[in-house]
Amino acid sequence: MSLNQPDAEFESHLAFRNFLGKAFGIVCMVSTWFSIGALVVLLASVSWQASGWLNWSFITNYDSRHPEQAGVLAGLWGSLWLIFFTTIFTVPVGIGAAVYLEEYTQNGWIKRFIQVNLSNLAGVPSIVYGILGLTVFVRMFGLFGTKERVIELSLFVLTLEIPVPFGTTVLSGALTLSLLILPVVIVASQESLRAVPSSIRHASYALAATRWQTIRHQVLPSALPGMLTGVILAISRAIGETAPLVIIGALTYVAATPGDIESPADLLRNPGSVAEVPFSEFTTLPIQIFNWVKLPNSDFQHVAAASILVLLIFLLVLNGVVIYVRNRFQKNVRW
Repeated sequence: MSLNQPDAEFESHLAFRNFLGKAFGIVCMVSTWFSIGALVVLLASVSWQASGWLNWSFITNYDSRHPEQAGVLAGLWGSLWLIFFTTIFTVPVGIGAAVYLEEYTQNGWIKRFIQVNLSNLAGVPSIVYGILGLTVFVRMFGLFGTKERVIELSLFVLTLEIPVPFGTTVLSGALTLSLLILPVVIVASQESLRAVPSSIRHASYALAATRWQTIRHQVLPSALPGMLTGVILAISRAIGETAPLVIIGALTYVAATPGDIESPADLLRNPGSVAEVPFSEFTTLPIQIFNWVKLPNSDFQHVAAASILVLLIFLLVLNGVVIYVRNRFQKNVRW
């Protein structure tokens, strides 16, 4: 009996562990399907409200006081240009900062101080960044007074009029959103760099490669898929942000697109208009949705639902392009 007792206890303990494993798996499955079900219900509700309102004229019209004539042209182009410049400002700075912190700095109190601040900044509410953007970019700390000044900059045959301070322009919004998502991009890029095996670096150094050659040809190509994943998450957050843009003074109604570019054909006919885009006033899809939802006319609820679908499609297309690029780079990773 004494010899069989440990076997019975072991089998009982093993059965209990198997039960806990199966129960945990069931909980995870229920959580997953509950999330998917909630998403399907929300999408079905929005699609039902938007039925009959989402058409081509809705895409090509500006906002209007009449629901049947309202459109998202200004918000769509505003969101597109805003995310474009936000990506340009954020990705090089974020990846460069991550490379510096992981590949060049030594472990010490300075690096730990920067890491702690990055982690804290990633959790700061977005409205705080809106207040910061209003102070720094829209008003330039008030150093230029209340009167706006214009600086003329001649580039070949193009003369730019740069407002100082920037005011409520695409440039101010893009810089504000860049501050918002920069900590996320840096932290995600650092994790991707840490995931690259040290043996790759050592093998490169053994072949007499310099540190920059090792980073450029070995480390960055291996870490790039993970970095792009962080960029996808950050840009997805930036697309749906409203509070920072409201704080810096983005308009709810604009009767023109940034740079007066209403279609790709306008961009081809007048490429110089791109230089005017950063200094144009703008609105975005989330701001238009926020404005339409609070209007008393119930028909604007359908307009807002149609705008939500446009925003979701815009987000899916943008993420799809970035995921495709990430997968192309991931195929070249051989470790």
